[in-house]
Amino acid sequence: MLPSTRVIFTAVDGALLDPKSQSWSAAAEALQEVERRRVPLILVTSGTRAELEAFRAKIGHGHPFVTESGGGLFLPDAYFNQKLQDAVRVGRYFCVAFGRPYAEAVAAAEEFAEESGANIVGYSNMSARDIARNTGEPIRQAELAKQREFSERFFFAGDADAVEARFESAARENNWEAIRGEPFWELRSGNDEGRALRHFMRLARESQHARLRSVALGSSARDLPLLAAADQAVLLPHRGQEFDSAVTSRLAKAIPGSASGPAGWNEAVLKVLAES
Repeated sequence: MLPSTRVIFTAVDGALLDPKSQSWSAAAEALQEVERRRVPLILVTSGTRAELEAFRAKIGHGHPFVTESGGGLFLPDAYFNQKLQDAVRVGRYFCVAFGRPYAEAVAAAEEFAEESGANIVGYSNMSARDIARNTGEPIRQAELAKQREFSERFFFAGDADAVEARFESAARENNWEAIRGEPFWELRSGNDEGRALRHFMRLARESQHARLRSVALGSSARDLPLLAAADQAVLLPHRGQEFDSAVTSRLAKAIPGSASGPAGWNEAVLKVLAES
């Protein structure tokens, strides 16, 4: 069978994986059909490589993936039969990095904290047990989340209201993004899902010497970069049957899915494949 001329980008959390139950079983049929047709399925996550690898093992995923909101594009060894420029070997993969390395993120967080007079506590200073206690995650999940490569997570200790704006300003002036969260913020620079996915498509087209079309599936505003990077976007309902207005206003031609979570993902992917 010839390789597919279709490529699928997908958000993991909120689309392929149910955020509450952490189940993907409702998407099993479409996952099997994707594999049968040899369609490249590119997973995109805000999580770490360690977190995603645990999920990839469960679904038998052997295709490239993007971690930490576009921090790095990971390509399995020998996935493309060509020399990969700007890629370095990381374990079983070649990695094209877009985000600045974790050590730089940790150092920058400390620098901006000192400059703004903030007292912060980062993942680099915490044990997995500490992280689990603050997030409510199981310890094993916290251990995987702690294995960061392109961003630092941290929280403000003490009176945060007085220093948050100064910290954000210091980060912005030095070309870093300080992403607000509860309780953990995230500091990153260069992370770009859209850029990572466009880079993958360039490699795929060069390798296959064919016209490839990409379809992206996501459910919320945080998925906008991956949805905008594809030739066709499928927007799954967010929080039940609501579509995220922040996405619909930016992607007027996005195709609406009929259901949320892995069940909606399953239906949408089968429809995309049937139209191929």
